[in-house]
Amino acid sequence: MITRRRFLQEVCAVSSPILAVKGDVKPLASISRPALDPNLLQKFVDSLPTPAIAMPRGFRPAPRDSSVRLPYYRMEMRQFRTKVHRDLNPTKMWGFESAFPGPTFEARSGEEVLVEWANMLPEQHFLPVDYRFRGAEKGKPEGRAVVHLHGARVPPESDGYPEPSYEPGQSALYHYPNKQEAATLWYHDHAMGMHRLNIFAGLLGLFIIRDKVEGTLNLPKGKHEIPLVICDRIFDREGQLNYPISGKPGAPWVPEVFGNAILVNGKLFPYLQVEPRKYRFRLLNGSNGRFYHLSLSNGQSFHQIGTDQGLLPAPVDLKSLSIAPGERADLVVDFAGQEGREIIVQDDAFVVMQFRVSRRGGPDTSSLPAVLRREARIPESRAVRTRLLTLNEYVDLAQIPVLMLLNGTYWRQAVTEKPTINTTEIWSFINLTEDSHPVHLHLVRFQILDRRRFDVFAYQTWGKLRYTAAPVAPNPGEAGWKDTVRAAPGMVTRIIIPFAGYTGRYVWHCHILEHGDNEMMRPYEVIPARPA
Repeated sequence: MITRRRFLQEVCAVSSPILAVKGDVKPLASISRPALDPNLLQKFVDSLPTPAIAMPRGFRPAPRDSSVRLPYYRMEMRQFRTKVHRDLNPTKMWGFESAFPGPTFEARSGEEVLVEWANMLPEQHFLPVDYRFRGAEKGKPEGRAVVHLHGARVPPESDGYPEPSYEPGQSALYHYPNKQEAATLWYHDHAMGMHRLNIFAGLLGLFIIRDKVEGTLNLPKGKHEIPLVICDRIFDREGQLNYPISGKPGAPWVPEVFGNAILVNGKLFPYLQVEPRKYRFRLLNGSNGRFYHLSLSNGQSFHQIGTDQGLLPAPVDLKSLSIAPGERADLVVDFAGQEGREIIVQDDAFVVMQFRVSRRGGPDTSSLPAVLRREARIPESRAVRTRLLTLNEYVDLAQIPVLMLLNGTYWRQAVTEKPTINTTEIWSFINLTEDSHPVHLHLVRFQILDRRRFDVFAYQTWGKLRYTAAPVAPNPGEAGWKDTVRAAPGMVTRIIIPFAGYTGRYVWHCHILEHGDNEMMRPYEVIPARPA
């Protein structure tokens, strides 16, 4: 059965951008300006850029111990213009250090850093604000921001809690201990009621943590290790970002946004010159709502070696990769034997980018080990509690989604999930909606247990959880540590979570950004253990 979202994405891939609604598919006639058809542009005329590496500006005292001095970074959020394609006018965007994506952080596990996130944005947004949402009320500066390091184990005051945000002219100093295994993390705006617009405008970047275990594996590195930040956008014919609106007066929010222009590292249809050897690609799906199904045009396989929270136990041989918003995938592609060929990275009906394989290259001394990281599965018996949590969608008389909730609860209501530090819980996501939701938990990493189909009607009618099929184990590419999980429609998705690191208030939410801004976000609180 094809989901509503997948149908809408496929329609968008072969025609114009569309507004995602239940029932009829509506063209985006209500966007403020006519949309660009990117297929009219010449492909593969821009080389793939590599984001700059973030550099410290000095040292500052560590929190709670002024005798220790830590590397200090300052990252300014600014409005700027950039060319996403040779034949388009420069696009107005918001970005860290006037770049999209922002500079990439390179950190070592256990080496602490301080980052000052400075808001130098305009007070007025250039994308359509919906003033009905909490955090986006009229009268507040629209250029508010707060930065979340997605996937990081950090104290609550440095997590980027959605409220309060910092206004233009303000900044916040965050402490990142980096006490976690090697992984591809990413930073992005998380301002309450605004982050769908701020990320669409460009406020995101990568944060890579390395450790000794990864360093011993002899994986491709240096110029042969390349970040790929993939996201879809909509542009007008002048090359400017064109965020869709509902057409309802005073209520511009739309439930999902699928663009028809796929950017990689900020470029449309880029190409990358590669040697006939192994490359490592750190892939991020930075889209607001699009799920990607990526493959290579020559049909060759590649290997997934890592996921959100680091290395998999062993490489996974793939012909295609599915990746949801907020998820990351660590890939190794071997271009040996492809000398002189041009290979397209494709997503269903979309062209994403091109690899141009040179006829010669230097010796390839890298390797792809059979074992990457030994990691035991967490036994279910370790869990001290199981929580049943629903994913809810509410529609109006025209069957258009108007509200999304987690466990039928608004953000402003009392915190109901209060795990105890250094305990393990199982969270079961009961998806009552028609689509997959990528659910992200701040602070923690977890393992996926299984997914199991259930009788949605019985649950909605009588509150009875009746399974209709056997559990389905996670696919091999999900076998490692995760921080974002795809909760499939009509299924119960179970994850097992060790709550470690810090006590305090954090967030769990759907990483379809339009959903998160419209109440599909909840606080949770890690509480101290009771004295014995």
